[in-house]
Amino acid sequence: MRSDSPKGTSKAVILSAILHLGIVGFLALAVVPCSFYETLFTTLHLPESWNPITCAKPVQLAGEIIEATLVGPTAAPPPKSTPAKPIPNTVPPPPSIPPPPSEETPKVKTLPPPPEHPDVIDQEKVVADAAQKAEDAKREQEEKQKQRAAELDAQAAKQKLERQKQLDELFAKMDAADQQTKQAQNKAKQAKQQMEDLKNAQDNGLPDLPNAAQRQTGQNGPDNSLRAQYQAAIQNVLKQNWVGPDNIPANQQCLLHIVQLPGGQVVSAKVDSSCPFDDAGKKSVEDAAMRANTLPYKGFESVFSRNVDMYFKP
Repeated sequence: MRSDSPKGTSKAVILSAILHLGIVGFLALAVVPCSFYETLFTTLHLPESWNPITCAKPVQLAGEIIEATLVGPTAAPPPKSTPAKPIPNTVPPPPSIPPPPSEETPKVKTLPPPPEHPDVIDQEKVVADAAQKAEDAKREQEEKQKQRAAELDAQAAKQKLERQKQLDELFAKMDAADQQTKQAQNKAKQAKQQMEDLKNAQDNGLPDLPNAAQRQTGQNGPDNSLRAQYQAAIQNVLKQNWVGPDNIPANQQCLLHIVQLPGGQVVSAKVDSSCPFDDAGKKSVEDAAMRANTLPYKGFESVFSRNVDMYFKP
């Protein structure tokens, strides 16, 4: 609520009075004749150049004054001479400056008294309440946005876990199927090997030698010594007890160190560090020796060795 103070009213009254005095003074200067200013400057002995107002003077011709009597066309008698009137002083008396009109003092409007309980505090409270409501609404909107973002993140994380779970289940099924396939292949391989072993189980009166298209030594070479036959017999036993992965190339061989007791009982089997097989292949070779348990001994006593180093070739 806005109210005019007494100080502002007094200032307005003073400015209005000054304005009216200026207007009255300007009008007074306008009605004063210019001769008044010339008389004033002459009386005060001031230079005429300082006078900003100059009166227009009548035109005067040079020469003597000629007196003449006019004669009418009807020869009327000349007019009677009249005594010359004294020339009055050309300087007119200074005009009286009328007093400035009295200005009426403007009436000051009397403002109604302020209310006993101004509502300024109520208005401030209304503004504060509106600002607080706007702040609360903004905060509530931000909380809703954060909650919505958290819900979307949780939903995305849940979907990601579900997809990962589905992928894990799929890979687990594939691994199980692959394992079953490998087990079935190994069983089929073992069964095939057993069938071949049963087929070749008939005693032909010859020492145990590996199958070959033609009669050869244990090392597939010209060596027909008893030691070569002994190594060939050990190789044959290892192959009968070997169950290895299918990814081992057939053209690679692995050096195997075997420790045995007299009679052929296997104590330990360890592949050499130079073996090119992977971990599964190395373990399958060592398991073949330990699964055989007893290596050929009868008939090979003269060439028996406690430590046997031989190359195992699938």
